[in-house]
Amino acid sequence: MSIRFSVLGVALVVLIAGCGGDDGGTAPGASGVELVKSGKIVTCTHLPYEPFQFEQGGKTVGFDVDMIDLVAKKLGVEQEIFDTPFEGIQSGEALNSRKCDIAAAAMTINDKRKEKILFSDPYFDADQALLTKKGSGVKSLADLKGKTLGVQSGTTGKTYAEQNATGVTLKDYEDLALELKAVQTGQVVGAINDIPVLLDFAKKNPDVEVVATFTTNEKYGFGMKLTGSEELAKVVNEVLATAKQDGTYNQLYKKWFGVEPKS
Repeated sequence: MSIRFSVLGVALVVLIAGCGGDDGGTAPGASGVELVKSGKIVTCTHLPYEPFQFEQGGKTVGFDVDMIDLVAKKLGVEQEIFDTPFEGIQSGEALNSRKCDIAAAAMTINDKRKEKILFSDPYFDADQALLTKKGSGVKSLADLKGKTLGVQSGTTGKTYAEQNATGVTLKDYEDLALELKAVQTGQVVGAINDIPVLLDFAKKNPDVEVVATFTTNEKYGFGMKLTGSEELAKVVNEVLATAKQDGTYNQLYKKWFGVEPKS
């Protein structure tokens, strides 16, 4: 490629980008990836889900946030967070309606979701756990028979409880914070959700404890619009592979979880 051609190509990209704006119109990012807003990659998530994404010091931070910042850097844009209910994320609605380019919400990859969402390669291994008040005497789902268990709407934890918590009444909560508060206030005897978030919460709240874990072989993925996001998915997967090869992934994992991931 000649220098003259390269300059013309850059000028053309600048001209096209200049025609875009932050009005919801599609704008090309680096590597020809189409983005909802010019100069930004908009991330759908549902707050709070600590330590993956939560508010701290007036900013949204967390493991997922840092991972998508790597994607933003690769694309030469900035990340913008869009907080929206998890049900709309896992159903693909938020992506299909172009509210965001990517979903980073500690979302488990499963066949049902893959019918509506284009997932990245897996980036996190996560199973389920049971949280109760400390000293509750509950050690398993069987101990909850005749009692009420908190679940988060639209999650795999809710699905697991529906399939395995026999004789237990399930109470839905829209977000994690409400579900966990219900355990502390005695609205429910226990709550089921992903291991890392429940361990993190128990570490910071000595009145509760994780009493059981359930192996479900779940893996998280970043979600994108089912059609038309193939180029973005390529970039995301390249970033994930590079981060795992150069040690960046391990550094971020230790930053947010206190230990390095199991090899």
